[in-house]
Amino acid sequence: MQVKEGEVIVGRISGLTDFGAFVDIGEGQKGMIHISEVSTTFVNKIEDFFKVGQEVKAVVLSVGEQGKISLSSKRAMQLETENDSFADEETEKERRSERRPAPNVWTGPKQTQQTGGSFEDMMAQFKKQSEEKMADLKRAANTGHSGYSRRGGNR
Repeated sequence: MQVKEGEVIVGRISGLTDFGAFVDIGEGQKGMIHISEVSTTFVNKIEDFFKVGQEVKAVVLSVGEQGKISLSSKRAMQLETENDSFADEETEKERRSERRPAPNVWTGPKQTQQTGGSFEDMMAQFKKQSEEKMADLKRAANTGHSGYSRRGGNR
């Protein structure tokens, strides 16, 4: 089996040292996970993370001229996390799209739109609507009732 840089492989831990873990990746090939590539957290003892015979997923960092294969379980975990978060984002987008639409908000009495007619007729209608809205605003300002109050009482 020919391994390439960036490839994710699965192997078994065949040996532990103070500086890393050796991984049997099949067909007589072995790679090594350096202690700095074991986890995103501080690694005091490699035995805290791996046991001999344990199956491990790792990313191939490099393949040396003499066939030395450098691996990283830390990057494999990061890739899984990125893929999980991407899947979570897609699920969240789907969930948001399935939400109920916002409730209808009262916008005042329905105005019938007249299509067609002359420009003067449309301007007269616009002026009438505008004057009605202004009158409503002035009435609310004069009575001291501005409509909505957070406190629930009068101002």
